[in-house]
Amino acid sequence: MRSLKLGLFENAQTNASGTATWRHPDSRRHLFDTLGYWQEVARLCEDAKLDFLFLADAWGWSEIAGVRPPIATEETLDLPRLDPFVIASALLASTTDLGLVVTGSVLVEPPYGFARRLATLDQLSGGRLGWNVVTTGTADTAVKAFGMDMVAHDDRYAMAEDFLDLVYKYWEGAWEPDALEKDKAGRFADPAKVHPVEHDGPYFRSHGYGNTARSPQGTPVLFQAGASPAGRRVGGRHGECMFVGSGSVEQLAGHAKAIRAEAVRAGRKADEVKVMSAFSCVVGATTADAERRWQRILDAQRPEVTVASYAMFTGLDLSSYAPDTPMTELSTEMSQTQVARFAGKTVDDVLADWHTHGVGARPVVGTAEEIADEICALAEGADLDGFLLSPTVQPASTVEFVESVLPILRERGAFRGEYADGESLRERLTGSGDRALPASHPAARHRH
Repeated sequence: MRSLKLGLFENAQTNASGTATWRHPDSRRHLFDTLGYWQEVARLCEDAKLDFLFLADAWGWSEIAGVRPPIATEETLDLPRLDPFVIASALLASTTDLGLVVTGSVLVEPPYGFARRLATLDQLSGGRLGWNVVTTGTADTAVKAFGMDMVAHDDRYAMAEDFLDLVYKYWEGAWEPDALEKDKAGRFADPAKVHPVEHDGPYFRSHGYGNTARSPQGTPVLFQAGASPAGRRVGGRHGECMFVGSGSVEQLAGHAKAIRAEAVRAGRKADEVKVMSAFSCVVGATTADAERRWQRILDAQRPEVTVASYAMFTGLDLSSYAPDTPMTELSTEMSQTQVARFAGKTVDDVLADWHTHGVGARPVVGTAEEIADEICALAEGADLDGFLLSPTVQPASTVEFVESVLPILRERGAFRGEYADGESLRERLTGSGDRALPASHPAARHRH
């Protein structure tokens, strides 16, 4: 059994993944706006030796026909949120090994300032930072807040290529790794190893010197999700960890194969991209007990929230279509993944499915042994490198997984024990023994 990589998915808001389970008595996510909540979650992850804490983010909000429905506010579906960069910064002092992955959008972030912010976090964390590259699936509402015009789906991925090329120049080429000498009897830095950046791309321009020196990893570990052809192409070229949704062994195997094929097409090795699936579970003493626990979670959510939630991700108001409308007849410039995943389904099917788990993974409901069996079967059958754990009720779901499922995975050799001393996030996830990106990655061509 391969040794799996495990991260915990979190959202800096009360609800996650388009569901609204905050009313459940075991949920403490309504305390997301307190530092104590995040310190508790980070401690849980680090004590369990998880690889990273993944902080998702979105700039948009739910609208139906241009109007924000009251239920979105009543159930705190999408707003308010906190900035994941600030949360990650606040957790640096209370963690020593846990990877911290922040979500940043190429659509709304200014590249030069963004490069400095991530380099700062990678520096202060000692090389524990990852960046979840997003093109903002909720772009339709987000662009209004930024005073921008809507950008078509595939054009956003073209923007991502230009954005990445620019920040690589600052992370990899502006300051050479040994430019800083910090010699009080000599000099602080070697001018010959500090280089100006000249970038005139189709979307972004920047001319100047890097505001920060090279951080421990140079480029933070690059995460990405996306099942559209454009998303896979960018992920295969740039991604180090690619996330795919939940599904059957056959579906996940197809995703993994396609992503690795894109990496090879881009001149990289297939195993340079680690493929991780979303995974959620409800643990019970017996299968029947787990089913009862799952039903209580579903009962905590108002059914009316589903239409607003789906609209937030896709811009599509499913209540305006006949229940038997095939999803293949619908299209969007927002998150195409959340339309494509329902190919062969009807609008009514989607509403029923979305109510149970939204954009996240459909939970595996059963005993700890049954859940461990499913994790191992998916990993082996679909050629997966790991899983992004998506809790249904937080932090109770994480505690249950750590205390009951994780020990079984360790017994089977499916998850390692202690952290390695001084290991960067890239070294841990790739097993390369190198903090820097490999020479086959497109960022490497900007090095001197």
